[in-house]
Amino acid sequence: MKNVFAVLPKYIMWMIFLASLLWQNTFSQTVIGLDNWFNREIHPLTGEPFHYLWTDKEMSGYSKWGDIFISRGAVLKTIGKPFSSVLKNLDVYIIVDPDSTTESLSPNFILPYDIKTIKKWVKKGGVLAILANDAPNCEFTHLNMLASSFGMRFNHVTRHSVQGTDWEMGASTNLPDHALFKGVRKIYIKDVSDINLSGKASAILEENGKVLIAETCYGRGYVFAIGDPWIYNEYIDHDLLPESFDNKKAAENLTDLLLSFIKK
Repeated sequence: MKNVFAVLPKYIMWMIFLASLLWQNTFSQTVIGLDNWFNREIHPLTGEPFHYLWTDKEMSGYSKWGDIFISRGAVLKTIGKPFSSVLKNLDVYIIVDPDSTTESLSPNFILPYDIKTIKKWVKKGGVLAILANDAPNCEFTHLNMLASSFGMRFNHVTRHSVQGTDWEMGASTNLPDHALFKGVRKIYIKDVSDINLSGKASAILEENGKVLIAETCYGRGYVFAIGDPWIYNEYIDHDLLPESFDNKKAAENLTDLLLSFIKK
């Protein structure tokens, strides 16, 4: 019995150590939430949700971007209505191209209660990414009610229009010294709305006096904005794009940028 009691404290210490590791792995994982409430398009043929979703592996999906997050050790979630009880479990919340009445018979608009909840979450340290769209393809009125809370307002315009496969019409090469563009020579952005800034919001990418990508810190949190869904599967690598474009690298940089603002 004496030998058993001598070993028992060490055994207990090991159990505590293993339990702490399990707790850290369970509760410290980075969680990336992608909205499927404001963007809730249904495929006309399959009747299934599609367009800018983690699960959509077609050209219209974000499965490749999701793979980048997973490679960084993150967990992907698809998010319905952003109640505070939902957001509190997220580190990053991504809103993409909210539906207009031409895309949905009954779109879920971003309402004042949603704005209040999201602002409170960001202020406490949440990381919000807003990826809008160009003039015909995005619901700007309610989205701008949210974006304006952070000093950003998307304009109802279309820039970087591309004719067919004339890829250079969507090229941006004069890239600033910013973490988003580290190791990036040229990016492709097609049909993008520009952004008016106010308050503490600042431009990441500006062309001809027009802001295409912006950011701001809000409370303990961070907000990223671009007027385009940008790095969905169709334009994240070279399935279509020529090798000269670095969208894949830019997507990796954006992932790391968002993760860098997470406060654990």
